[in-house]
Amino acid sequence: MIAFARAVALAIALLPLSIAQAQDKYPSRPVRMIVPFPPGGPSDVITRLLAQKFSERLGQQFYVENHAGGGGNVGTALAARAPADGYTILIVSSAFMINPGLYAKIPYDPYNDFEPVSEIADTPNVVVVHPSVAAKTLKELIDLIRASPGKLTYAYPGVGTPSHLSGEMFKLALKLDIVGVPFQGGGPMVQSVIGGHTPIAFSSMPPAAPLIKDGRLRALAVTASKRNIAVPEGPTMAEAGVPGQDNGTPQGILLPKGAPPAVIDLIYREAVRALPEIKDKLAAVGFEPIGGTPAEFKARIATEVPKWAKVIHDANIKPE
Repeated sequence: MIAFARAVALAIALLPLSIAQAQDKYPSRPVRMIVPFPPGGPSDVITRLLAQKFSERLGQQFYVENHAGGGGNVGTALAARAPADGYTILIVSSAFMINPGLYAKIPYDPYNDFEPVSEIADTPNVVVVHPSVAAKTLKELIDLIRASPGKLTYAYPGVGTPSHLSGEMFKLALKLDIVGVPFQGGGPMVQSVIGGHTPIAFSSMPPAAPLIKDGRLRALAVTASKRNIAVPEGPTMAEAGVPGQDNGTPQGILLPKGAPPAVIDLIYREAVRALPEIKDKLAAVGFEPIGGTPAEFKARIATEVPKWAKVIHDANIKPE
């Protein structure tokens, strides 16, 4: 949070200069913000929050278009082909960095088709179990899995999702024999766990957090470098004795390759400026603000793409 506070202070301090440089040309007409997923999901919610702030501050309408399909590939390809004038903004999730390793061919280049602007927010996955499971800690769960190879199951919300890959990365790192069971979304997944049908899950935070608070699920660890505000009592994977498992569901802003640097700078600073005002609404959908610089987001993309490609290859995961 200290780094986030410094980023906000820097953005506010330099904002007048940034606006002076960019606002004489941009925006002079409405700006579309593409979400490559259906309405109602975290990416859509976050985009609409940002669009409202951008519209209020920059004097033009920033409007949302949902272009779902292909696990995010359809909307991403549409943005990649858009003019590099700043009037098309793409909001991406972890699928942007997972899909290059999941699909044999994708309609965009994650490195060369876009200009990174900022990682806006992130949420970790959380390892949860049904309260009847004997394991009270992650180490005890590992011991339980090793004592019954091939007999325990874990739930995940669809093939190639961050939760699925989180579970597979955990399995690969510890050489565990546990069977993954896919579900159509986070809701059916957690219902299976609280019903005791699949006793373990690698879940995204939004569907799991309220059930953890109610005692219907037990959290054993979060896949982040620090504890999460939604489950502050849950240790990180490293604290629980399994380092190297940091992963989550980042949400970030991209512009088509070649977008004017002044526009990139303006959108970055306006996004960071908006974060303190929307942080409570981000928390409501399980996310914490990040506000990373363009260089930081570029570095995360460069790290995440090969990391997930290796997990997908080693676990022999195929898209549905």
